[in-house]
Amino acid sequence: MAVAEHFTTIIEMFEKVTARFAGEQRPLFLHKVDGAYRSIGFIEHHRLVRRFAGGLASLGITRGDRIAIIAENRPEWVVADMAIVGLGAVDVPVYPTLTPKQLEFIFNDADVRAVIVSNQFQLAKIMKIKADIRSLRHVIIMTERGVDDNEALGYSRVYQLGDAYERLHPTFFSESSAKVKPEDLLTIIYTSGTTGNPKGVMLTHSNMASNIVASASVIPFGPTDVLLSFLPLCHSFERMAGYYTALSVGATIAYAESIETVRDNLLEVRPTIVTTVPRLFERIHSRLMKQMDSAPAVRQRLFQWAVRVGRDYARARRKGSIPAALRVQHALASNLVYSKIRERTGGRIRFFVSGGAALPRELGEFFEAVGITIIEGYGLTETSPVLTVNRLDDFKYGTVGKPIPGVEIKIAEDGEILAKGPNIMLGYYNSPKATAEVIDREGWFHTGDIGMFDSEGHLMITDRKKHLFVSSGGKNIAPQPIENLFLQSKYIDQFVLIGDGRMFCTALIVPEFENLREFSQKNGISFTSDSDLIAESDIRKLYHAEIERLQKDLPHYERVRRFELLSQTLTVENGEITPTMKVKRKVVEQKYAGLIEKMYQDVI
Repeated sequence: MAVAEHFTTIIEMFEKVTARFAGEQRPLFLHKVDGAYRSIGFIEHHRLVRRFAGGLASLGITRGDRIAIIAENRPEWVVADMAIVGLGAVDVPVYPTLTPKQLEFIFNDADVRAVIVSNQFQLAKIMKIKADIRSLRHVIIMTERGVDDNEALGYSRVYQLGDAYERLHPTFFSESSAKVKPEDLLTIIYTSGTTGNPKGVMLTHSNMASNIVASASVIPFGPTDVLLSFLPLCHSFERMAGYYTALSVGATIAYAESIETVRDNLLEVRPTIVTTVPRLFERIHSRLMKQMDSAPAVRQRLFQWAVRVGRDYARARRKGSIPAALRVQHALASNLVYSKIRERTGGRIRFFVSGGAALPRELGEFFEAVGITIIEGYGLTETSPVLTVNRLDDFKYGTVGKPIPGVEIKIAEDGEILAKGPNIMLGYYNSPKATAEVIDREGWFHTGDIGMFDSEGHLMITDRKKHLFVSSGGKNIAPQPIENLFLQSKYIDQFVLIGDGRMFCTALIVPEFENLREFSQKNGISFTSDSDLIAESDIRKLYHAEIERLQKDLPHYERVRRFELLSQTLTVENGEITPTMKVKRKVVEQKYAGLIEKMYQDVI
């Protein structure tokens, strides 16, 4: 289902969508208030945006000013965003997990004039660095209870200022919106990066608008859809797909209370579409397998039969011919097994959209077998972000689909994926040298990813160019597919392959401790802490067996010969992974340098 009307700027899209659905009573947004979901309609949202924009205007915010947002997903985030957009200003969204030092760098680099924070925890970070941000004039807080007016302006106060401003300037919002042009800067999104300081990706209205229109033309979003939003809105994937694209077609957007409550919120909201990352599917699959392991033998056999039937059905459907007997078996399996699994997602899911990282083929095929379709796409912040996507009627797990309309993809001689189109960023803010390194003279953006097209034109990502290992024996090794292979184990939560410049591959492994504790209890292994547990010889034997089982088909030079178990999960807060769950390899290797060297000692 394509977008209703053509648009070239985000604020034009907002005005057209509001006008189209103004008479409808259904909600545009759903959010939790005092334990229950409350709705916000199209007209109410438009009014909040105008009021907030007026408040910002009264504070002197004008075209081109940079305004930062540090907040979890909530209606106030999108109100602030669209108000900033309507004034022709530029928003700078950042992750709530960033440290004061990281925020200081970004805000000074972008010359941020105002900062909008969600709560007192985020406000405290700003207070630590406020004096060191030369351009900062205003701090605004969403959760204002107990906040001193001298520290920050509450949302209610900004709305009051907006009401007064609108009385004096009744046409200010329509006038400022009309001045916004497609080539104007919309946002600066600082990439989390795996090393060094982040770079500010400059995206124009045209960049984002073209990506919304193209994506909506191949992914069937519509006014009857309900989306559950929990990926960070400051990330380009959720902002474009779960916010702007959903808004452009008049869908309802419901906000999860937090990442921890997604399982409960799925049942409450009963969404039809969810934009997510592969980690969610890994968690669901792991939980399901754990329940099956402890289920009666009859139930286990029923589940295994249903999965086999689902796989056979999927293969037959792709070939265009489903035998009558298989149809009957599939209907029975759906009633007995698949429907129970789908109920855990609310029972109305049409499909999931997965991005941010590679979806292991085995996971995609498993969920397809149990009646849940996952549409995987590919892109980067620098590409607004979507470049390719699988379609509902043309998808293949293990690939990221075909280019969306208007986007060209080609593979360079060294295997790097290059892209060209209206969605390619303007460049990196304050960094022409870094821009020239990724956008060549012909306008091709160098993604840094290695890939290839299959015989049917689906793009396959093999690894990051800069993450390719070269062993001391001269072998090229792509770590990501190997890491995904080991993540199939129910006893492995996180897996980091080591091997660049080394004689052989080793690994740092974070166990799936819930499953590991259960294994230990069943096998009479006593322990007092997770650190004690991973030191047990029987536990090391378990992981050795898991590694050998999973890597039996790998070539010799890609096999893991030694490993170390970690007692602590790699986290965003500790700087070991990015907010999109990508491992910061250099950080991890530096932190665990001692353990890594231990694995390479006494090598013959």
